[in-house]
Formats: sequence, C-alpha cells, structure tokens
Amino acid sequence: MASTSNQKSGGLVWTQSEACKMLPLLLGAFNFPKGILPLQNVIELGYVKATGYMWIVQQNKIEHEFEAIGKVLSYSTEVSGYLDMKCIKKLDGVKAKELLYAPPILEISVDGSRVIFKSSVGLCRAFPSAAFN
Repeated sequence: MASTSNQKSGGLVWTQSEACKMLPLLLGAFNFPKGILPLQNVIELGYVKATGYMWIVQQNKIEHEFEAIGKVLSYSTEVSGYLDMKCIKKLDGVKAKELLYAPPILEISVDGSRVIFKSSVGLCRAFPSAAFN
C-alpha cells in the first residue's frame, strides 16, 4: 500500500467503533450502496476533503461473497482510493476473484442502478447496485 503522510495530511480520522459507523455514512454521501465495502473490524478510517483521498485500515484481510451476483471480492488490511461523486478512483487493496486469477480493482463507479468495476487488466464488469445493499 502506497499511502503516505502527505496524502493523509489534513484528513479527518475515525478509529474503532466510530470508524465502523462512519464508513457507510461516508460512502453514502458519495451515492454508493451501503455494502460496497463490507469491511470488518475497522481500526481506522480517514478522509481528506480537499483531495478526496480515503483510507481504511482493518485488522485482517477478508474475502466477501456478494451472493446476489455470485462474486467474491478480497479486501486487504488497508484499502485506499480517491472518492468523488459516484466514483472511487485509484483504488488499492481490493481484488476480484475470477476463476484462477484475482485482478486488482482500480475503480468502482455507480451509473444509475449499476455498479461498475474496472480492473487493472482492462476488464470492466457491471452489476445491479441492489446486490451491494
């Protein structure tokens, strides 16, 4: 993970249970479905309003299956990216399991009733946003 103190400079920081409560609120403010980042045991959540930089630190790496679409995503102990309305760019720490390969997800965006995932290998997949509620 390449987060630096410069990226986090001037950021709001929440820890432990406060971070767990703030994560869905922060994502909801940018029109993301509440379950798009189903992280557990969040230790720290940070957000820099001036740049949109967001970081989340959780105790352990997790895998989460979105049953409605039959997809498994892997979340590292630190997930970061730049929040914009309906889009997280330069996402780091999230991978999609595709058969034997797990390409990193670089961007998640919301387009109407769809959530679109763009991977580092050029794959782009869209799913109904209801699958992430």
